[in-house]
Amino acid sequence: MRRSAHRRGAGERLRHWLAVGLVCALGVAAITLAGFGSFTHTSDNDAQVDAGLPVPTHPAPLTPRPRTGPSAVQIALTHVPKSTTTDERSLDAAMDRWMKAAGPASGALVYDMDSKAPLYADRPTVRRPPASVEKIFTTVSLMRILGPSARLHTAVLGSGDLRHGVWHGNLYLHGGGDPTFGDAGFDRTWYGGAGSTASELVAQLRRMRIRRVTGWVYGDESLFDDRRGGLITNYAPDTPDFGGWLSALTYDHGSALKHLGPAQFATREFTITMRGAGITARASKHTATTPQDAKLLAEVNSPPLSVMTRLMDVPSDDLFAEMFTKQLGVLFGTGGTISSGARVIQGTIASSYGVHPTILDGSGLSRDDRTSPLEIVDLLRELWHTPIGNELSASLPIVGKQGTVQTIGLKTAAVGRCIAKTGTLDDVTNLAGYCHAKDGHTLAFGLFVDGPPNWTALTLESDMVGAIARY
Repeated sequence: MRRSAHRRGAGERLRHWLAVGLVCALGVAAITLAGFGSFTHTSDNDAQVDAGLPVPTHPAPLTPRPRTGPSAVQIALTHVPKSTTTDERSLDAAMDRWMKAAGPASGALVYDMDSKAPLYADRPTVRRPPASVEKIFTTVSLMRILGPSARLHTAVLGSGDLRHGVWHGNLYLHGGGDPTFGDAGFDRTWYGGAGSTASELVAQLRRMRIRRVTGWVYGDESLFDDRRGGLITNYAPDTPDFGGWLSALTYDHGSALKHLGPAQFATREFTITMRGAGITARASKHTATTPQDAKLLAEVNSPPLSVMTRLMDVPSDDLFAEMFTKQLGVLFGTGGTISSGARVIQGTIASSYGVHPTILDGSGLSRDDRTSPLEIVDLLRELWHTPIGNELSASLPIVGKQGTVQTIGLKTAAVGRCIAKTGTLDDVTNLAGYCHAKDGHTLAFGLFVDGPPNWTALTLESDMVGAIARY
């Protein structure tokens, strides 16, 4: 049995499920935030990831910038100027008061993107568990390697032949790691109609005039390993944190039954959809690998990655994060495992931005992940006003209004002026992102509060982000 200290904090679990219900209302458009402008999707570094087809080769990376010396933020921290203006003294006093209440295990950094100077620093270099702030690293790596237009595909392949409306042979529902695949009603409710559905696949089979399948319908989840959870449960199913089971073939957010894993459940539901459309078929209770000579009969696309990262970051969806991590492991690592994908993320962040966090998963649920306020702010500084930075900003929820930050900073200047990623484990409460301050400058911040209970820490961080936006 896992210890409670390993679990996502109760606050973020509650905000997660409240926020998931809001995703459909958010739609698929890039957000427009007062003072930040409109975030667009403009990367040329795109890739297609096909189920049942050869894995594409590693695309040429954008020019890496390995860092041999300290970053601009690190250099600036060596000579932080004393506060001279009323606003600076006010921010210092407020942050000092709340960081003292946060305790000695906490750290913070606030950096002015326009004046290129740190405004506040308190133990900024100490590395702590990032919790779901880790999804910033995951999002950036996905955008840098695959690009915002990348899509994942779920396919139906067949071994046999079609004669007079009858498919003589077996069908294979091949999972490509698309976390949005499922029922059309589920898709409308949770993803605002942006996801891929079984109905789309069945419609293609009907257009081929298939009315009966003599063999079985098998689920193929061979793209990833068969571990259903993450590191904190030693890869056992972790429904409280993930909201479902991990698989390369999931249906309705990794739904499963007592005697049916996620791939078998997906196959059963897909076959039920077939029968509802007038196609007679039987679902196998076993999974199988698609034969190499199977014919591609139908295929459905996920939303573009620019949409799926928003579906991940706004509600802080751990299942999405680990499925994307496994996908990176398949494409550019040693296989479809969390560990393989985490190494790809860590290597991408290090080689491209000179930031060196310890990354063991894509969700941040592992307490052995490590980063610091300095590393987070360093990355945010590097990304600001770049195509990839715009993609990251578009994926983050608006403080006081959306997702896991909808209850943060209420009745403060931060509402509508900041975008941020939460990170919450028991007694670990983090917040990182950007604020458009009252003086017109953009401020990047990383707030890591370790020790106090989550609800206490959230109150402190609400006050902090309010002070940052008020600067």
